[in-house]
Amino acid sequence: MNDLAIPPSRTAPAGGDEPRTVRNRVFDDIAVGDEAALQRSLTAADIQLFAVLSGDVNPQHLDPAFAESTRFHGVIAHGMWGAALISAVLGTRLPGPGTIYLGQTLRFLAPVRIGDTLQVAVKVTAKDPASKRLTLACRCTNQDSKTVIEGEAQVIAPTEHIERNRTTLPEVRLIDGAGKSLLDYVRPLGAVRTAVVHPCDEPSLSAIFEARRAGLIEPVLIAPRARLEALAAQHKFDLSGVAIEDVPHSHAAAARAVELAGAGKVEALMKGSLHTDELMGAVVAHGSPLRTERRISHCYLMHTPAYPRPFIITDAAINIAPDLDAKADIIRNAVELARIIGVERPRVAILAAVETVNVRMQATLDAAALCKMADRGQIAGATLDGPLAFDNAISAAAARIKGITSPVAGMADVLVVPDLESGNMLAKQLEYLGGASSAGIVMGARVPIILTSRADSGETRIASCAVAALIAHSHRQAIA
Repeated sequence: MNDLAIPPSRTAPAGGDEPRTVRNRVFDDIAVGDEAALQRSLTAADIQLFAVLSGDVNPQHLDPAFAESTRFHGVIAHGMWGAALISAVLGTRLPGPGTIYLGQTLRFLAPVRIGDTLQVAVKVTAKDPASKRLTLACRCTNQDSKTVIEGEAQVIAPTEHIERNRTTLPEVRLIDGAGKSLLDYVRPLGAVRTAVVHPCDEPSLSAIFEARRAGLIEPVLIAPRARLEALAAQHKFDLSGVAIEDVPHSHAAAARAVELAGAGKVEALMKGSLHTDELMGAVVAHGSPLRTERRISHCYLMHTPAYPRPFIITDAAINIAPDLDAKADIIRNAVELARIIGVERPRVAILAAVETVNVRMQATLDAAALCKMADRGQIAGATLDGPLAFDNAISAAAARIKGITSPVAGMADVLVVPDLESGNMLAKQLEYLGGASSAGIVMGARVPIILTSRADSGETRIASCAVAALIAHSHRQAIA
């Protein structure tokens, strides 16, 4: 039997709901053999918080995709998280409040991975009445009952009883500097000449001038000149030095933008206040110079505090109910974007409601077929897996619990949704409830296309311009 097994009669709570109060046990009430424990699961957010506090930015510790390929899988950083939990047991349970921590010696015996659940236990092995000092054996075991950390701690136990209400900890959210880093990276590359199609409302004009000030775009405004000038005067925008293509209406604006892009006079398109269908209809019209062999699709590049790196959701804005061929192009477009932003071989999770193939669920059949297409080289440059439920795609713990062994599960760079409705809801839930930052871009045409929404924040519009600029610069290099 494990010598740190916890007898129910003299044990503090181990997991579950926390007690509303914390109370200590004074030296005279503690006997050799007394034990206490708690249970916690390691998340990506825990590791990010540890990095913020410690300054440890080793990718082996922070990024499970990197760590998965290394032998120790972040054992030091993740092990120190376990060591911190030992301190929590000593400070809140045994002996509890008033404890003076003198020191500890620990051995890290096995990796602690994101998704692991640790049982953290301490056991009194010696008492010194003269100094009120306790020696406690410490052990952390994972969900497989394997010992990952063991050692010993020395503390001075309190001599007066303390009982206090448990402090409600503040919510801590990690605000990543990804957006700022993207701007810092793109700005030195130079502004990209961008056709802005029918920017005839205040949000559109505001986004244009913000992106221009940020050094991301050199705008060409395509709209009725008189209407633009009246709008600019009303909202105090200075149009001097800004190129304007005078057209009679929004349909003409879309056609002219496509014409300019096809002639190489602009390197990106940006939607203004016209409807998406108007712009995209001109882009994909028969004979359009912007059509390629691929179906166009939309990509949301997102970053949420709960996930360790940016990821792509596709398609949530263009293809309503894509068939197998369309999904293959959707993946190819997303892989191209992922590689442009620096993911050398993206991990692509093809989402469905379940992670098994079910003949009554078309999304699962498509996922299996797409994976086989990748095996045969029909979809290149990425690692695909599916069907995967959303939790398995982004949570290593969920994948491990369900017994899923996959190079993608828990580490996805691209999330391919079954249809536009599910993708749109997922992206907006992450943005509005999950605190995700986002940028949107249309891929598959000869130039990147920025689709803005009236509900988009200024940050989202600027980030979308930055992504478009990065893609345009990548196209320049490919041509050169």
